[in-house]
Amino acid sequence: MGERIETRVVVAGPADHEHIIQVAGVTKVFRQGELEVHALRGVDLELHPGEFAALAGPSGCGKTTLLNLVGALDTPTSGTIAIDGTDVSTLSRGEAADFRLDHVGFIFQAYNLVPVLTAFENAEFTLLLRGLPADRRRAIVDPLLARVGLADMMRRKPHELSGGQQQRVAIVRALATGPRIVLADEPTANLDSRSSESLLDVMLELNGELGTTFLFASHDPTVLERSRRVVKMLDGRIAEDPGPG
Repeated sequence: MGERIETRVVVAGPADHEHIIQVAGVTKVFRQGELEVHALRGVDLELHPGEFAALAGPSGCGKTTLLNLVGALDTPTSGTIAIDGTDVSTLSRGEAADFRLDHVGFIFQAYNLVPVLTAFENAEFTLLLRGLPADRRRAIVDPLLARVGLADMMRRKPHELSGGQQQRVAIVRALATGPRIVLADEPTANLDSRSSESLLDVMLELNGELGTTFLFASHDPTVLERSRRVVKMLDGRIAEDPGPG
């Protein structure tokens, strides 16, 4: 695996006519005994580099399932998913894990921080997995933690941080490897409105500065209002898509 972690300052946007995410004819069927649950029904979706987009819709509409497929956390029943030119729907489990580490950052509703680790140690975790030396990890993580307002809280454990601060650590962890895409599943669900707005301001700024593509799954009005493109889903299908914003 390559290091490919340097901060990008040139924003690749819709004008490049390059698709960083291509979802074509994707279905996903979950089997529960003899019961089949059709979570996705022929979904087509394309995103350009640098987009700040959200999947919206009621619970059970398929948005989290689609996000998991885009992130190579699961495979479709049929159809193809190309991420940054790689067909992730054909990857083995090991190949998918390597791909996620190199290309995709994740932000989850529950933060998923390790309780016994400090903010810095949680933020550098993906870099440890890539085998980077300590000085290189610090050179990457310190500026990012400072950028999200946590320069003085690097040594605090998760229980010593507010929900918004924990989610900022999760953002740094997601961005530390320099991914082309960050996927966020209900990232504001456990936050109050002020923390949600502050968190989204940070992500919008990082989106503009780094050119990282953000794709959310959310029903939070704050997220949807800030997103430049809102793709509405219903019953496992794309119900409305305005296209690149």
